[in-house]
Amino acid sequence: MYQAIPYRTCIPTVTRDLPITGGGIHETNVIKMVSENAVIIIGTRGCCLCHVVKRLLQGLGVNPPVYEVDQDRETAVASQLSNTAAETVQFPAVFVGGKLLGGLERVMASHISGELVPILKDAGALWL
Repeated sequence: MYQAIPYRTCIPTVTRDLPITGGGIHETNVIKMVSENAVIIIGTRGCCLCHVVKRLLQGLGVNPPVYEVDQDRETAVASQLSNTAAETVQFPAVFVGGKLLGGLERVMASHISGELVPILKDAGALWL
């Protein structure tokens, strides 16, 4: 009878599960993923705040990978990231240029103040 007309097409997302089991070789995978990507979002599986951060960055022209962690591995991954960042990591965690930018509040604050675009340019995520 009637067909729904979509308002807009969906933007495909890349979500991956971190292969963390508690240490050893997998511990370096988290550090490696952070260092290999200009911008990366790490958060818990199904977190709506990760979606908000991702959409904000996509609106600026950055298409960051999103790595989702199961809740049972959340503390292990957060502690590994805290060791590399030298500060406490809470999810969602946004890393820019291998360094912890912060969570949603920090990303939004830097976007509103106009600091986010220069940070993304310096990291090589934007080439405006």
